[in-house]
Formats: sequence, C-alpha cells, structure tokens
Amino acid sequence: MGHATLKPAPGSTRARKRVARGIGSGTGKTGGRGHKGQRARSGGFHKVGFEGGQMPLQRRLPKRGFNSPIRKDTSEVRLSDLERVKVEKIDLEALKEAGVVPELAKGAKVIVSGKLMRKVALVGIAVSKGARAAIEAAGGSTDAPIPQPKPKPQPKIVPAAQPQAEVKPSKHEAKAEQGAGEAKTKSAVRGEGHARDKGQARKTEAQPKPEAKKGK
Repeated sequence: MGHATLKPAPGSTRARKRVARGIGSGTGKTGGRGHKGQRARSGGFHKVGFEGGQMPLQRRLPKRGFNSPIRKDTSEVRLSDLERVKVEKIDLEALKEAGVVPELAKGAKVIVSGKLMRKVALVGIAVSKGARAAIEAAGGSTDAPIPQPKPKPQPKIVPAAQPQAEVKPSKHEAKAEQGAGEAKTKSAVRGEGHARDKGQARKTEAQPKPEAKKGK
C-alpha cells in the first residue's frame, strides 16, 4: 500500500461546519452568532479567560509553591547513579552518555540517595552537603566549591552627639549687648527715682494741714 492511498480511519475526522447556508441548515442568517453584541461582530474578541468582568478562574484559585523556570535545566543525580557510571572521572558529558541525565540538561547536582562504594572524581557537577561527605568517605573528590555562610549584617553605629564649642560674639554683637545692658540699668534707675518721688508725695498728702488762727 503506497502513501497515496493512505487516509484517516473511519470516524476519526468530520466535515467542517458550514454556516450561513440557509435556514434549513440550522445555522443560517446570523451563522450561529446571534444578534448584536461583541461576539456577533467581526474582530470582537477579548483576552483568554475573561469572564465578563467577573474575577476569572485563574485568579480565584489559591496559589502555593514556586515553579522554577530553570527547573528542567539542572538534573538530580543519585549516589547509586554514580555507581553505575563506569568511568572514574565523571562530568556532565559522561552522565549523558551513561543515560543518567537527559541530553537537554545544562547541569547536574548529586544528592544523597543510595550508596557509593567506589572512588570517583566529579568535574563541573554540583553536590549537596551530604553527597560531598559520602563521596569523600569513599575516597573520591569533587571540584564543587564549598558554600560559605553569609556574613551577618553589622548593626549601625550612631555617633554620639559632640558638645558644641562656645561661639564668641563678634565686636558688633558685644557692643549691642553692652548697649542693651546700659539701657536696662538706666531704665531701672529711672524707675527707682519715680517710685521715690511717688512715696514722698504720698507722705506729704498724709500730713494734716495747720488750721488758720482766728483773729481776736
């Protein structure tokens, strides 16, 4: 049977729905679009998932967790998978040739799962803390850097307030202060003299006047 005689299996395909072909077809006149409205117009389209202003489903449902966009780039490798690789020096290409990681993997990381009983040397492959201990215990090595703890942020030191040095007044300010002091002294002297005069006037008013002598 040649390729020219190939055709789909019976019932797997159906004919395209032909609209606006008379009232007898059931989809005549408006062609199944109804009367007026956004969906009846040519070009009338809204974004996918739009529910007429109602909160759409993809926003109503709760979200949890995190989906990493690079999750598939790095493949996990068990210790038992390293046991299956025949070569002693293991890199990403060796893992791909052994079928441990997929061809599209851009990196690999060894995790603690299974047992490793032989000596291997990892090149360009990340390892977890437990996997590093297991590899070194078996006599192997890895060139993955040891993660360093992040330094703790130091508290900010606020400098203590410095005592301000006394500012000597200028010549003009000193003269102005001296003049103000002299004016206050003069006003005080005037006030004392005015009070003294008032007191003497009151005493004079309090003394009785001598009566005039009557003539004989």
